Amino acid sequence: MLKTTARVLAAIAALGAGALLTGCSAASATTWQAAGSTPGKQGPSISAPADGATDVPAAAEVVLTGADASAKVALADAGGTPVPGALRPDSSSWVPAQPLKYGTTYTATVGGTKVSFTTMRKPQNTVRVSTPLQDDTVYGVAMPLVVRFGTDIPKDQRAAVERRLFVTSEPAQPGAWNWFSGSEVHYRTQDYWQENTKFTLRVATAGLPMGGDPTTGTGAYGADDLTITASIGNKVEMLTDNAAKTMTVKVQDQVVKTIPVSLGRPSKPSSSGHMVVMTKNQSELFVGTDPGDSYRETVYWTQRLTIDGQYIHAAPWSVGSQGRSNVSHGCTNMSTENARWLFGITHVGDPVTVTGTEAKLQWGDGYTDWDVSFDRYRQGSALSR
Repeated sequence: MLKTTARVLAAIAALGAGALLTGCSAASATTWQAAGSTPGKQGPSISAPADGATDVPAAAEVVLTGADASAKVALADAGGTPVPGALRPDSSSWVPAQPLKYGTTYTATVGGTKVSFTTMRKPQNTVRVSTPLQDDTVYGVAMPLVVRFGTDIPKDQRAAVERRLFVTSEPAQPGAWNWFSGSEVHYRTQDYWQENTKFTLRVATAGLPMGGDPTTGTGAYGADDLTITASIGNKVEMLTDNAAKTMTVKVQDQVVKTIPVSLGRPSKPSSSGHMVVMTKNQSELFVGTDPGDSYRETVYWTQRLTIDGQYIHAAPWSVGSQGRSNVSHGCTNMSTENARWLFGITHVGDPVTVTGTEAKLQWGDGYTDWDVSFDRYRQGSALSR
């Protein structure tokens, strides 16, 4: 089920020239950010970390008071090496563009305020972060940005984690994060990505507190920062109608082909809903172990739609049923010729809509991000409105 927390703040500022920053902006409740500003002080000042603070997480931000978009923040280590970064859209804090080093003293300067602080030693308990996205890859217009953690993030830490997830895109497009589970969060745009979009995902979680009690040595911290830069290709949509037993393929909103298909038989129906191509392979070994219905078959031109194993693929053995009746185990069967052709024009991330079957797509069974409205989707954010 979708979580009923409030939507993500769509931030509108650049980490780099011409980009849109979409991320998060609620302050995290960490003790090293508790210092206040000096009453009556003119211009921007640093409210955290406090001057002389120690054991500061490596994911520290320079928290500001009275700042605006013109505020200039400088951060450097003890050797004078500058650390690049940028203000959040609301100017509440300045975010380093790279994780700070452990056990290192830094000096931050803004206006007439200067503070020095020292980061914590490298923690023993770290949480791995990963994504199926790859650099320099072209994805489809429905591709969600998927971030996975090596353990469940406690609910009271998810807002702080979400604040450190940044998406920049050219052209700029609004979007939101949604926690599918404690260990997986997705980002989707309000509408499909625009064709030829360039985007960067930064998961800025190295050294970020992620639960546990640091005072007892059980605190968990993000192990890594992760940055992916990729792009969106041309718009390809697949619309499968169970009543007609056909798939209509559109490229840039124009119908280019109608393909006869056979879907899941009544005992193993295909799911109806809005899906996304998760993976593509020229061949895969399919194994079924149901008693009386076992099989072991190398299948070609596969495109995965669900976690539970629904695919689009070549099925030369069911050509006589394609366009007429459903005989598969839940997959979308088509001829080898059609499957090869379709495989050649699609991307991971292309949208696939199936209608009229006996089963409804289950939330979380694959990239189901587009199976709800955007207003409903953004309720899965851990951040308040």
